[in-house]
Amino acid sequence: MSTPTPSPNANSGPIARFPTPCRVWAIGAIRGEVAKLRALHDLLEPELRVGDKLVYLGNVMGRGDAVRETVDEVLRFRREFLSIPGNCIGDYAILRGRQEEMLHKLLELQFAVNPRDVLHWMVDQGAGPTIEAYGGNARDGEVATAQGAVAVTRWTQSLRAGLNAAPGHREFLSSLKHAAYTADGALVFVHAGLDPARPLDAQGDSLWWNTAGFEGMTAAFFGTERVVRGLDPEHRGVVETEFTLSIDGGCGFGGTLHAAAITPGQEPVESLSV
Repeated sequence: MSTPTPSPNANSGPIARFPTPCRVWAIGAIRGEVAKLRALHDLLEPELRVGDKLVYLGNVMGRGDAVRETVDEVLRFRREFLSIPGNCIGDYAILRGRQEEMLHKLLELQFAVNPRDVLHWMVDQGAGPTIEAYGGNARDGEVATAQGAVAVTRWTQSLRAGLNAAPGHREFLSSLKHAAYTADGALVFVHAGLDPARPLDAQGDSLWWNTAGFEGMTAAFFGTERVVRGLDPEHRGVVETEFTLSIDGGCGFGGTLHAAAITPGQEPVESLSV
């Protein structure tokens, strides 16, 4: 498998690298459903073993009505996980999902060629609750897009101020990873998809939008055992194929939140759900 050369801090770049051997707990798309995340964390905590890794597969934000509280819960559990003797920051990662990617773009909406169309599309994709979580209003944003770049800049600055006012949230957003992999090359973790013909460090936007590439995989991805994703457009729950694993039960759409534990070279996959 072609993977990036790790830096001295293996998790300092856009792609996280988990030391091996290990078992990795992966949590699917949460979409602002804090009650389900708390319940899942309660189930997960007693299952954690020394040496386990933890990765959230993106879409922590969006759609649900408790976006800020959901980020707070992720940060709280991060502290709990890192307090386990022997754990370090390299054992943990949060991937940037579609919702987090859209928030990044929203904060720079004034630079978009068609900001009104971009804002409409993002709201249609579920970004409205995230905008509201940080003191914004999509309608006000739409009005600003009709007034020009200066008005849009004021609107995005207000949204950025709301993000900065939430303790730890700006750092949360800036620390998100594009993907993760285990050091032995056995497992790759992505948000929604990938281009099977490109190595992990050349995926770009495919990690958020190329679900068809993921679903059409007919061979191992650069020699990996399995590619794991947290967003399935069909929300089918825990779905295994020969080369892939999806863990999206539709949390945020009235469905289930899943976590799965994957150990390279071992079957079956362990799972928890609420």
